[in-house]
Parts: sequence; C-alpha cells; structure tokens
Amino acid sequence: MTGLRALLLAVALVAAPAVASAQAALPPLTAADRVLGRADAPVTVIEYASFTCSHCGDWHRSVYPAFKARFVDTGQVRLVLRDLPTPPAQLAAQAAGIARCAAPERFYDVASALMNGQQALFDGGPVEAWFDAGIAASGRTSAQIEACLADPATLNGIRSSIAGANAAGVQGTPTFFVNGRMVDDSSLAGLTAAIQPLVAGR
Repeated sequence: MTGLRALLLAVALVAAPAVASAQAALPPLTAADRVLGRADAPVTVIEYASFTCSHCGDWHRSVYPAFKARFVDTGQVRLVLRDLPTPPAQLAAQAAGIARCAAPERFYDVASALMNGQQALFDGGPVEAWFDAGIAASGRTSAQIEACLADPATLNGIRSSIAGANAAGVQGTPTFFVNGRMVDDSSLAGLTAAIQPLVAGR
C-alpha cells in the first residue's frame, strides 16, 4: 500500500521518545477524538493505547467487552481511545492511521479487529493480513483508506495524540484517565472503583 509506505517514511517523526512535561495536563476532548458512548455521559474515560502493545491487546480482549456492556452501553461512560504508538512503532502508527481513516462510526470496530488480531501478528502472521482485517472493518474501501493515509492530516493527528500523551505525563500503554484523573488499576474492578463514585446517585 503506497499510503502505508508513506506513513512509514514519516513515522520517525511520530515515534519520538516520550518526555513527561513539567506540569501534567490532559488535553481536553476535541472533534478529532473518537468517542464511543453517549455525549452526555457523566464520566469520560480516556485511554492512551498502541495497537502493538500486548497489554493493550489483553485489555481490549479481556476487559473491554465487560467494560463496554457495564458502563458504555448503559450511558454512564463515554470512552475515548487516543494513540500512543509503541515498538514496533512503524506498525503501530500504520494501524493507528487505518483506524483514523475508518468511517467515524466504525473506528472501534477497527480497533477491535486490530487488537483481536494482534496475537496472530506476534506469532508471525503476515502484517498485511493484520492491516487488511482493520480495513475490512473500516467501512471504507482500500482506495479510500490509501488516500486518507496519504493525507498529512492523518499523520498530524497521530502526532497531536502523542504530544497530548506527553503533556499528560503518560509513561506507558495502556494508560487510563477517568474524568481527567489517571487511574493506575486498569482492571474492570479498578476502573469500576474509579467510576462508581462519579455516577452514584445519578
């Protein structure tokens, strides 16, 4: 894919080592964020993740389904996934680009396809098959994804997400913020403990 190769050439600018800012500040939501859940949900959970991070893949396979059913589908939480590519950063950034180029309502379908296909990739499966699974879930044609990946705005969006992670003091993936507060325990129990007091009595 020409667009994927173009993104690969630019990824060195994306994958610079994270340096925590002197004063951590989580960037607010913008129209560029991919949001799952009701806009008026009382709790916003922001996840910084990488599609090549095994811990992120584990979370999306083992925790995300129950988390979504309990909190997102019930209107209590809106989830926001932001990119922070990790090694191999070239693959992570390309996967992030495919997800960003999906139809907006299909972003989390692509994220799930990539996270669920992660183990096969790590076991030596072809990279193109992994990308193709994401594209198949995207609601776009390969040509549309190609054109989007070639658009500088796609790379700039990934750069912006990385800068936001640095500003927020994110040191690894996955990292979760619940209504702006970093939560160390990303298990369902840990996130529930952070969320429940914020929705109690509503």
